[in-house]
Amino acid sequence: MKKTGITVLSVFTIFLVWTALYGIIHNPLLLPDPISVIIAFGKLFVQPASLSAIFSTVFRLLLAMSIATILGMGLAIVSAFRENVAVFLRPAVTVLRTVPVISVVVIILIVFGFSLTPYIITFLMIFPLIYQAVFGALKDIDKELIDVYRLEDNRFWSGLRYCYLPLIQNQIRTALLQAAGLGIKVLVMAEYLAQTRNSIGNSLYLAKVNLAYDGVFAWTLLLILLAVLLEIAIERSNFTKRPILTQSSLEKAKE
Repeated sequence: MKKTGITVLSVFTIFLVWTALYGIIHNPLLLPDPISVIIAFGKLFVQPASLSAIFSTVFRLLLAMSIATILGMGLAIVSAFRENVAVFLRPAVTVLRTVPVISVVVIILIVFGFSLTPYIITFLMIFPLIYQAVFGALKDIDKELIDVYRLEDNRFWSGLRYCYLPLIQNQIRTALLQAAGLGIKVLVMAEYLAQTRNSIGNSLYLAKVNLAYDGVFAWTLLLILLAVLLEIAIERSNFTKRPILTQSSLEKAKE
């Protein structure tokens, strides 16, 4: 409850600072009135075109994140147990993590066209994040915990389900939280540059060219809200079963 109160106070402080700045600048083309932005934000949920854009962007984000998570975790698991696979994937993962996003967007636009660009860009930006997080977490597992588990059950799939994944579920959750924030930013930027129809990115572009800066701020607030809701969903999710091995069980096994 105390944390909630602090959060509310922080948001209220931002609102006061925003109101004060608007009073000083008093130019809606530079900084819109907070009240007009709130009104524009409310209109997003009653206009069919806005609702369609929101649902389409959320669908693209969830689809790209799902594919990136499945492939990233799958290849990370294989790489953790097969060193040759890890060596083979390392250059590609390094390139994806270091190349500027705008360069990737331009290349994908040229090669795949406008409709597929948001999906591909979001996937390419999220995939290395998931892959490296899971791969590094698997490599950092206490080898003694693995040895204790193998004494009881040496099967790969049951070991993966009941031992490896439960032991790294916190790292998986952290990677997904980072991927959610990055995914929203990259996806909307790709939609903006590709002028993807029926999308938040395109709605931002239209608001900008029409000088509707209250709409630009309203869409930005919506993106922040979507990111917060997605992070809450990830934090409350239980991805794996509880680990059957803990540090205490390891100490008992040594006795």
